[in-house]
Amino acid sequence: MAGQIKCACGIDVHAHVIPHDFPSYLGAKVPTDWPSMAPAHECHRNVMIAGKVYRTVSDKCWDTAKRLEDLPGMGLALQVVSPMPELLSYWMAPADAQPLLRYLNDQIAGMVDESNGRLAGLGAVPLQDVDLAIRELEYVIKTLGFPGVEVGSNINGAPIGAPQFDPFFEACEALGAAVFVHAIRPAGMDRLVGPAPLQQVLGYPGDVGLAAASVITGNLLVRRPKLRIAFSHGGGTLGLLLPRLQQGWGVFPALKDSVAEAPVDQARKLFYDTLVFDMPTLRFLADSFGSSQLMIGTDYPFNFHDRTPVERIEAAGFDEATVTALVQGNAERFLARQKDTVS
Repeated sequence: MAGQIKCACGIDVHAHVIPHDFPSYLGAKVPTDWPSMAPAHECHRNVMIAGKVYRTVSDKCWDTAKRLEDLPGMGLALQVVSPMPELLSYWMAPADAQPLLRYLNDQIAGMVDESNGRLAGLGAVPLQDVDLAIRELEYVIKTLGFPGVEVGSNINGAPIGAPQFDPFFEACEALGAAVFVHAIRPAGMDRLVGPAPLQQVLGYPGDVGLAAASVITGNLLVRRPKLRIAFSHGGGTLGLLLPRLQQGWGVFPALKDSVAEAPVDQARKLFYDTLVFDMPTLRFLADSFGSSQLMIGTDYPFNFHDRTPVERIEAAGFDEATVTALVQGNAERFLARQKDTVS
């Protein structure tokens, strides 16, 4: 097996946090989607949103010690944690969302402090109000010392490549903040036949693919060439959309005029996680986007996560240098970490 890595030295850029409890709403009228927690069974609790159980989760979502116990068996030295995407709360009034997100950011900071360097944080910002989001971004980067933020694939239906978010990404570039894009409330749910988990299984990759495409067609990295932005779930459907987008760019004058650089070239400047559960697909992503752009992602600690991310990369047939890049090196560039910070 080529490039096998024996040490637990991987960096996981896609893992989530849910606090043990949420703060009480301090305003006059509680927003419908203000989250709360309720007891479930054993070490589990129910995340309650709009009076319904949104998800039942284990204490590994908030218990730093239990989380750290699992990292060596997954081949990980560092895990980068971010809020469960539904908690980004873009649908709330900005004045309501901001204190909730500040609480989440502070909770993540506490876990990072407890971890003795084995966790890093990605903060949350209220992108439904770009000015407020920039202020929270500054708090996350300057005060908490996080390497970046997590954002949704769309903000109340507007894709992240839309022009209204450019001032936020300008601030991210200026602050050196990494941006990790996760699917949220995906489009097309009305076209799925089956139970609610299909949102995660099928809906998320579609929305992430469209979000990444919007960054390309919106020329975000042409304007912000130093921005480091990554997409969850292997970029979703982008890998299959990209040849069509590239061909269309060469065929349709309107596309050629509006997209400033070749879509394929732009796609190879983005980062992507490896959360595709399939070695041939992982090799396809490396061929499509470049092996320098892929990083471990697990979706830990939810049930639908990759429990052997390093083993999967090691078994995919890459050479040793590529394995090292996917397991650790590419994430170090994305997070702007020095080489000697992860042993």
